[in-house]
Amino acid sequence: MAKRTILAPVLILLGVYLILNQGGSLGPGTIFATFWPTLFVIPLGLFFHWLYFSMIGRGVGLLVPGGLLLTVGIVCQIAMLFNNWSTMWPGFILAVAVGLFELYWFGGRNKWLLIPINILMVVSLLFFAVMSIGTMLSSLSFIQPFVAIVLIMGGAWIMVGRKKRM
Repeated sequence: MAKRTILAPVLILLGVYLILNQGGSLGPGTIFATFWPTLFVIPLGLFFHWLYFSMIGRGVGLLVPGGLLLTVGIVCQIAMLFNNWSTMWPGFILAVAVGLFELYWFGGRNKWLLIPINILMVVSLLFFAVMSIGTMLSSLSFIQPFVAIVLIMGGAWIMVGRKKRM
């Protein structure tokens, strides 16, 4: 059972990497450099979760680093696979919110924890939205002259167009 649990995700990740990296080099160094979050950070986050759930609810403080490391590992793995660190960096802010939310959810449900959780979540999602829109717009830079012409024509029409009388 343990072999299947470990071997299956490793084979799936390796297969996905081979599909995404067609024509690229493949060696131990490349695999290590690409999958370091999956090899080190994510298992450490899962280990903290395992410690908490195996102790049957004691040691709720284990969930903060567990949630933080698990989220950071996922963010780093996505950034490594798609080389989009400039878009994924708000995930580090989100990781703190996830760790605190796990403390809230499995802890005593202290309502005061919801304030920093919500602030961090909103800031993270706002930065994700801004960075994603910026990335999409920069990939559509060939449209920029047409957008500029439309904006100039719209401004000129507003200035020169006749005014309605009230």
